[in-house]
Amino acid sequence: MKTLALIATSIVGVILLSVVGISLSSNDESNQNKIRIAYFPNIGHAVPIVGMEKGFFEKNLGEQAHIETRVFDSGPQAIESLFANSVDLAYVGPGPAINGFLNSENHNIKILAGSASGGASFIVHPESEIILASDFTGKKIAAPQIGNTQDVSLRYYLSENGLKTADKGGSVIVYNIPNPDIYTLFVKGEIDGAWVAEPWATILETELNGQRLFFEEELWPNQEFAS
Repeated sequence: MKTLALIATSIVGVILLSVVGISLSSNDESNQNKIRIAYFPNIGHAVPIVGMEKGFFEKNLGEQAHIETRVFDSGPQAIESLFANSVDLAYVGPGPAINGFLNSENHNIKILAGSASGGASFIVHPESEIILASDFTGKKIAAPQIGNTQDVSLRYYLSENGLKTADKGGSVIVYNIPNPDIYTLFVKGEIDGAWVAEPWATILETELNGQRLFFEEELWPNQEFAS
């Protein structure tokens, strides 16, 4: 069995490999030399999207490789699929990447490389009055699945500004829901803001008159993400 590692040349995402899942062997007809790649349908995951479109994976893995893709909405979903051996390689944010490595049996999930940086923002609903961090008090904020990179960033931001989420005894209500549902709640005016990745941040801004309070990279030292 030959274990393969794919390395991206650029450095919010990193590439994870399940070392127990990937193999290429001409004798393994049952798997048809299958490589299952997970990514999200957003701008931060342009690397795998372009890679598939341009045939980079086939070029680097060889003609014997059969590439299949799986599309997810958040990192924890992709990590769960790695654990279940439903995918072999995943592009995820730094939070789920670290959690996946730490929680995998014998650390069988390996972090291979960075793939992209940036691409997340906090968008305020046009009828909300969020200008400063203190304005988050009593507000309803959305982020994708709990434990994904935007969710972790949101909760850290609140903590750094002396605020707590409702489940921790505070007043900030956090909804962890898929990006399309965030869009729907934004339309209905049922949330005050959302911490989301592109293209959802720009969609909320341009289609629904949302106000971009900040780009997340502005909060990081030297504007460099954790990845």
